[in-house]
Amino acid sequence: MKTILSLGAGRSSSVLIAYLLREAAANNWKIIVGDISVEAARERVGASHHGEAIRFDVNDEHTSKKTIAQADVVISLMPAHFHPIVATYCLALNKHLLTASYVSDEMKALDYEARQKGLLLLNECGLDPGIDHMSAMQVIDRIKQQGGKLISFESFTGGLIAPETDPENPWRYKFTWNPRNVVMAGQGTAKYIQQGEYKYIPYQQLFTRITPVHVAGYGDYEGYANRDSLKYIDTYQLEGIQTMLRGTLRNKGFCSAWNILVQLGCCDDTYKMEGVAAMTHRSFINAFVEAETNVSLEQRLVKHFSIQLDGPEITRLRWSGLFDDEPVGLNNGTPAQILEYILNKKWKLNEGDNDFIVMWHRFIYELKGKHHEIQASLIARGEDATHTAMAKTVGLPLGIAAKLLLQNKITSRGVAIPVSPEFYIPILDELKTLGVELTEVEK
Repeated sequence: MKTILSLGAGRSSSVLIAYLLREAAANNWKIIVGDISVEAARERVGASHHGEAIRFDVNDEHTSKKTIAQADVVISLMPAHFHPIVATYCLALNKHLLTASYVSDEMKALDYEARQKGLLLLNECGLDPGIDHMSAMQVIDRIKQQGGKLISFESFTGGLIAPETDPENPWRYKFTWNPRNVVMAGQGTAKYIQQGEYKYIPYQQLFTRITPVHVAGYGDYEGYANRDSLKYIDTYQLEGIQTMLRGTLRNKGFCSAWNILVQLGCCDDTYKMEGVAAMTHRSFINAFVEAETNVSLEQRLVKHFSIQLDGPEITRLRWSGLFDDEPVGLNNGTPAQILEYILNKKWKLNEGDNDFIVMWHRFIYELKGKHHEIQASLIARGEDATHTAMAKTVGLPLGIAAKLLLQNKITSRGVAIPVSPEFYIPILDELKTLGVELTEVEK
């Protein structure tokens, strides 16, 4: 019997654990689900005879290693900063590790030891990063095999809400994954290449420099650049490409309203604010706006940002409760922590809400002296507030990769991401049977 240890029983884990438990009977597996909250782990395991729920504290090295020693493969959906710690435990115990998070410098430094021990430390095997890599490489490799040369590659992915969910919500957005990651998104400088020129967008400009995206059958969106698109030129083997841009997708109008919160300083996580225990939503926003006698907060924002009092930005901020006199409900916190707490009151997925994934790629390539364009899009819809589209598209690739690894169908070792055919062909094939598939249109 093989054992898979799945760490983290949060929002993104529901579909992964359900998939592993379904596959356990046919494959003679045991699934151990570990979380700092054993109750959360028990909820994920349910009544399955193939699963076991345990408390797992990554900071308790002795107990963590004892647990990892029982496993053949470890999957981590814990916060990304814990992955290198888990990886060092796995290396010490000769265990494979799979995650959905970006490869960190700390993880990258473990590559040599993992290769020496014949272990796979697979990262970026979720949605974005993950399915975006695999679906892109499938098309890129096909174009190259036909003798084509890539000139431009653009890719945007967004976790949104379904059209019928919360129709009064002007943002067309709720938290479908870690709220803190949403509030902190984009901090740092975005780097990409466009028409042969290197481009850099500092955080304070990020939400003003957006790319319009049209997805056939679903409408118009806007995308903002991810932190570093340049590193994927080598990863995707696209040396000499003229445009390489990866980014995050949002519904139209989101970025201009979010930019106000960025410019005010509401997303700053570097200091604690004063008087938080007595703070209201309105006084939180007011703390970042210059005082002016007999002028309302809204009017001062209108003046400062040159927007309309009845315009879409003020409408979105008002809908989120940011002008309400409701107490925040925290005793202390940074601006980013307070903003997250306030937004979560309106932005949390409720029972009956469905989330919605939109992924869009555009490939422009030259073949036999002519330019060609392929647009590919993926749409995934959540079943409910637990079995979300985000959980499905993050969890299923990890579960499939674990199965392939235990079946000895993956030979890659060291720190890796799923950009080679041995990953993307079987994972995308199985995802298709599970209703997750990109549609291609040749322009």
